[in-house]
Amino acid sequence: MTQELIAQIVAQEWAMFNDVQNNGGRADCQNNPKEFEIMRSSQLKTWSEDVLKSYLNDLTTAGYMGRNMLTEKYAYMMESTHPVEFQQIKQFLPEIAPQVLAKIQEIVDINLDWQQEADEKYPNLRAKGRPLSSKDDTPFVTSFETYLRCELKTYSTDTIMKLHAHTLACLEKHYNMAIANLQNMTGQLGYASLEEANEKMAAR
Repeated sequence: MTQELIAQIVAQEWAMFNDVQNNGGRADCQNNPKEFEIMRSSQLKTWSEDVLKSYLNDLTTAGYMGRNMLTEKYAYMMESTHPVEFQQIKQFLPEIAPQVLAKIQEIVDINLDWQQEADEKYPNLRAKGRPLSSKDDTPFVTSFETYLRCELKTYSTDTIMKLHAHTLACLEKHYNMAIANLQNMTGQLGYASLEEANEKMAAR
């Protein structure tokens, strides 16, 4: 059931991602559905079935309404990376209740700690990836923190509440979702372990 939910989510996300209009033209990553599938499915495998069902409903509902949640995510990012331009479009984005923003921030804070731990244990796996903190955002680079926060802003209140509860449960069990995500990703790329992937990345 979980794999079926993930497949449906990735398919709907890809359809939205494929339709995102960029100012500079189509991005290279929009021509690589396999990489998109690996990246997204690796993250989604760390979620509970309850969260997956809720998020799939978000995507389906958005599709019926003509909303592109991926476009909205990139628009929210502009508040940090292109603040002047963001002022011109923010009125077109869904408003988010303060209590939901508070839950989003808690999820982001926990994930930042997890990602920091992952980076310390496996420094080569994200060495050329996004910077960790929003303070390092530029017009050309979006941090892990900003990317996650803005993605969460596109989710429904119900999905945020479920993901918040799941995140707290994982924290209590000492289950690091960032490391689990890396394990899923490197496994799909053919590595036997995170240690092997980290060593081979160091050699590149």
